[in-house]
Formats: sequence, C-alpha cells, structure tokens
Amino acid sequence: MGEVSVVENKKVILKNYVDGIPTETDMEVKLGETIELKAPKGSSCFLVKNLYLSCDPYMRGRMRDFHGSYLPPFVPGQKCCEVLRFVLFIGELFIFEEREMCRCCIYALERSCTPSFRCFDEWIYYMLRKLEICYILLVKLFIFFNDSLISTDSFVILMQRIEGFGLARVIDSDDTNYKPGDIVSGIIGWEEYSLLRSSDNLQLRNIQLDDDIPLSYHLGLLGMAGFTAYAGFNEICCPKKGDSVFVSAACGAVGQLVGQLAKLHGCYVVGSAGSKQKVEILKNELGYDEAFNYKEEADLDTALKRYFPEGIDIYFDNVGGSMLDAALLNMKVRGRIALCGMVSLQSLSTSSQGIKNLYSAIYKRLRLEGFLQSDYLHIFPQFLENVKRYYKEGKIVYVEDISEGLDLAPAALVGLFSGKNIGKQVVRVAKE
Repeated sequence: MGEVSVVENKKVILKNYVDGIPTETDMEVKLGETIELKAPKGSSCFLVKNLYLSCDPYMRGRMRDFHGSYLPPFVPGQKCCEVLRFVLFIGELFIFEEREMCRCCIYALERSCTPSFRCFDEWIYYMLRKLEICYILLVKLFIFFNDSLISTDSFVILMQRIEGFGLARVIDSDDTNYKPGDIVSGIIGWEEYSLLRSSDNLQLRNIQLDDDIPLSYHLGLLGMAGFTAYAGFNEICCPKKGDSVFVSAACGAVGQLVGQLAKLHGCYVVGSAGSKQKVEILKNELGYDEAFNYKEEADLDTALKRYFPEGIDIYFDNVGGSMLDAALLNMKVRGRIALCGMVSLQSLSTSSQGIKNLYSAIYKRLRLEGFLQSDYLHIFPQFLENVKRYYKEGKIVYVEDISEGLDLAPAALVGLFSGKNIGKQVVRVAKE
C-alpha cells in the first residue's frame, strides 16, 4: 500500500466581522495546515481539489454578525468559539461511545479536512435535548479558565474558511455517488482542498462536461447566477412580447443573462451599469437596446423617463436603494418587479436607505417579489436544457472576469462592491 500524500492546504479566512464596505484586509490567505489527500474510511465524505470559486454579492451578508438571514454568517477568528465547537463535537461522540465515528471525525479534524459541521447554537440545542446540561456547563468553564493553556492554532482556523459556490475535481471518495475524476459543483471552502459530504445540503451536483462550454460557465451562465436570472425573470416577471424591461447592474453575473432572455422574448430592454466600458458591452455584446451609466445621471427618475417615456413593464432589481425608488415612479400599472439583490445597501454600516415611493406599488397595483434561486430548483433541469441550447445556437453570450490564484480571492470578492468586475467574477484556484 502506497503512502498517502500530505500537502499544505491554503485557505481564505475572515478575520473579523465587517462593518461597512469590505476590504482585502478583512480577509487573510493562510498556510500552515496540512491535509491528507484521502477521504477517511467510514466518513461518507469525498475529497476534492478546488478549481474555480464564485464571487457573489450575497457573501457580503455572511460577513456580518447577523443571524436572521437564510444563510448563517461566516465564523471569524475567535479562538474560544472554535475550541468550544471542537470540544462539544468530540464530547458528544465520547459520551455516546460512537468509537468508530469518533475515530473518523477526529482524523478529519486533525487533518483540517473541513466537512460542514453544525453551528454552535445547533450543537447546544442538540446537547440540551440529550440532557447533557452538566457536560455543557463543564465545557464552558473549561474554556473560560483554560483558554490561555491552548497554544495550537490548528483548531482556531479549522472552521473559519470562507465558503461559496465553486467547481472541484474529486480526488478520493468514501461516497458511492462521487468517484475520483468527477467534476462537482456546489458550496465548497475557499481553500485548495475540501472534504465534502453530500448529506450537508451543499447543493452538490455532478457536472457533465461539454467541449463546447467552458467549465467555469457552470458557476455563472449554467450555475447559481444564471439560474437566478432564469428563474427570477421567467417565474416572477412573467415576460410577454413587447414588454419594456429595465435591468440594474445589467453587466453583472445575473443582469447580463436577464437582458438576453428578455430579448429572446421579444422585449425592449434597457440596462444600467457603472462605467462607460460596461455600457458599451451591454449595447455591443449583450444585445441591450439601450444602456446608461447611472453614475453620470444627476436624476435617476429623469433618466428612466428618457428611456421609458411610456413606463416600465418589468424591472429586474439587483441594486435596491435609489434606483428602486426611481423605478417605482416609472412603472406601468400592473408592472412586475423582481427583487433579486440589494448590492447598493449591503455595505451600509448602520442605517439603511429608506424607499420613498413605495406608495406607487399600491395605486399602480404592482407586483414586487423577492426570491432565492433555491426556491425554484424544480425547474433547474429545464434551465440547463434551455440555456445550453441558447448558448450553442449563438443566441446568448456570457462575459467573465477571471482572477488567477487563491491569493487574489479577497481582492476579487471586494471588487464586486465597487464595481471593478466586468461580468461574472470568478477565481481560478487550479488548472482544470
């Protein structure tokens, strides 16, 4: 039996919760942990080498200490919390004498293989249900009085790596659904290698390779961003031929596909973006009828009246804030607004911008609906079939902005919130 390779596993961690606009210094690329390139036997996990990472605006919400969203926040560098998680986890296995599982999980933990363990609050709840209250109190006291005795950093950064949608190649597997060589898409760690488990609800799926479609497109055009555009536009906006459609952040990962889908439906389409270059791409590459740079407009209401003198049937909103406020004034009666993103508000430190023109939704009988792509997973096969066909027939194109290497991942993510990206922002971690 050959020796198992052991390598360092570089990863990106969040140093502290972020108040305001994120900066590169809020994150750190760390080395120092090692990982065996083998899935622990009996773990039902599989080990992957990460190839591409997706940078998405929703990740900003996970960088703040807020627990009322559909996704929990990332865990920043807090030693006590991390050691407590570890002790609770091992303690639960010890108490119930699940020796084989304990052995496998300790092996994974010690090698910094990071399956998605439950968050701290869930462990507390679980332990309380098992009536192990005394154990929990003892653990808390141990951490309180002995934190200074813990000298290793291995458990400190264990659970901290940022995670998001990505593409990876399977290296080794203890899961019969995934075999070495498979390419998978789903939620993975921002690291070079990840240990995944299909039961952890990571939206994992095997990718069927196609020589006519770049692999990275499975994060954008054929991934979460593209599906968000497809589901939101078709299911909420209910487009009809001749509709007047407005798309904000139109040159982004979602907006660029929304506009092209609208054109395929026979709509008149206008997009807004944040630079002259993006405006040119919208009109010359992505097929928008008109586009404008919102930064050059003194009054957004006036700008929208210029492009939509008779009003807007559909507004696909990616930014919120003042653009949404202006769109409300310019909607037609029974217009539809898909609330997809609020990138203009996500980095406000304390107070949010209020919407002044919401009364328009009443007297114009508007439909405003927020949504998540995960609400519509039942139409994902339809989405893949149709969008693949559109692309192969030359009816749509897709623009990517690829950063090379994990070291550039923090800059790539931060760039989303200042509009530096042109198209879908992707980080290439390793060669295909």
